[in-house]
Amino acid sequence: MTDQLKLDFEETLKNINFSKKEIETKQNYLDKFLKAGIPNRNLENWKFSDLSQIIKKNIGELSFYNDYSSSNKIDSSIFVDGLEQNKIVFVNGRVEKIDLQHEEKDKIEILENTELNLNLKNTNSLVDLNNAFTNKHFKIIIKNNYEFKKPLIIYHATNKKINSKNINTRLDFLLEKNSCLKIIDIFNDSSEKNFVNIFYNFNLKKDSILKNYKIDKLRNNNIKYSYNNIDQDENSVSETFILSAGSNFLKNEINCNLNGKYSSAFVNGIFSLKDKNHHEIRTSINHLIDNTKSYQLIKSVSENDTKAVYQGKIFVNSKAQRTDGYQLSKAILLDEKTEFNAKPELEIYADDVKCSHGSASGSLDDNSIFYLMSRGLNYKEAKELLINGFLLDVVDKITDPEIKNLIKNTIGLKE
Repeated sequence: MTDQLKLDFEETLKNINFSKKEIETKQNYLDKFLKAGIPNRNLENWKFSDLSQIIKKNIGELSFYNDYSSSNKIDSSIFVDGLEQNKIVFVNGRVEKIDLQHEEKDKIEILENTELNLNLKNTNSLVDLNNAFTNKHFKIIIKNNYEFKKPLIIYHATNKKINSKNINTRLDFLLEKNSCLKIIDIFNDSSEKNFVNIFYNFNLKKDSILKNYKIDKLRNNNIKYSYNNIDQDENSVSETFILSAGSNFLKNEINCNLNGKYSSAFVNGIFSLKDKNHHEIRTSINHLIDNTKSYQLIKSVSENDTKAVYQGKIFVNSKAQRTDGYQLSKAILLDEKTEFNAKPELEIYADDVKCSHGSASGSLDDNSIFYLMSRGLNYKEAKELLINGFLLDVVDKITDPEIKNLIKNTIGLKE
C-alpha cells in the first residue's frame, strides 16, 4: 500500500494547484498516516474492529488518486422532497454544488482551501489521510447573531464512475457568537466497495447552536468512516443525531471539547442493522471547565448476523467541577447470531460532579408480545410495535420538529 499511496499522492499534487505551504502541510499529514497506518485491533479505540482487514476483505488494495478536473453529473433523485433546504452536494468526493439560496448572503462567508489545522487534539491516522488527500477544503463561517433560516443538507453521493477506491471529504464550520446552524448529512451510494473517509471540524463560539443529523439508511457495500471534531465556547450547544443502518461498515466518531462554561453536548443515535453489516459509534465528550453538561443515548435493534458497537467516554478534568454527564446504551437482539458490544467509560479528575453510565441488551420480551397478541395483534405487528416504542424514545430527543418528522418517516416510526 505504501508505494501506491506515495504514487497517488504525487499524482494528486500534479493535478491540483496547491500552494507550497499547502503541499508541505499535506506532506506532513501523509507522513503521519504512513507512520500510523490504517487502524487495527491493537488500538483501544478499534478493539472491536480491524479496519485494515475489513478493507482488505471487502475492497482489496486501496487506490487514492481521484481525477477532480472534470465535474460529475448530479442525480436530482437523491434530493429530499417536501423540505425547503440549502444544499452542499459531494459526488465521488468532489464538491459539485453549494447552494445557500434561503440565506442572507452577507451573513455567511465561504472560504476555499483555507489553512489546515495541525493542532487538533484526539484525532487519528484516518483524519491524517483525509487531510493529505482532500482536494478542496472549504470553511463556512456563520456570522454573529445569524440563524440559518432553513437546514443545510449535505449530500454524499457516489456512483460507478469513480476512479479511486478511497474518497476523502472535509468541511470546516465556524459558528460565530449567537449563531445557529442545522445540518443534515444524507448518504446515497451507487458505487461498489469504496472506502469513504469524512472529516468535519466545528468551532462554536459563545451562545451558538449546532444541530447535526447523520442519516445512513440505504443499503450499500461501501466502507465508511466519519469523524466530527467539535470545539465549544461558553453557553454553546451541540446536538448530534446518528441513524446508522445502510453501509456494509460504518464508524461514526464524535469528539467534543466543552471549553466554555455552561456549554453542553447531546449525542443520540440509532443502530438499525439487518443484513450482516457492522456499525460503530464512538464518542468522547471532554468536560474541560466547570458547569458543563453532556447527554448520550444510543439504542440498537439488529438481526441477521450483524454487529453494533458503542464506545462512549466522558472525560472530566480537574477544573471541571459541577459537571453533569449522562450516558446510556440499550440494544434489542432479534436473533442469536447478532452482536452488540458496549464500552462505556468515565474518566473523572474532579470531585463535585454528577456522572453516570449504563448499558443493557437482550431480546424482545415474550410477555409483552403475548399481551399484545392477546389484544388482537399478530406476532409481526406486536414485534413492530415494541421496536417502534423502543426507538421512538431516541428520535423524540430531536429538538427540531420538522427534522424529527423527516427522521421518523425515514425509519418508519409511528407515534
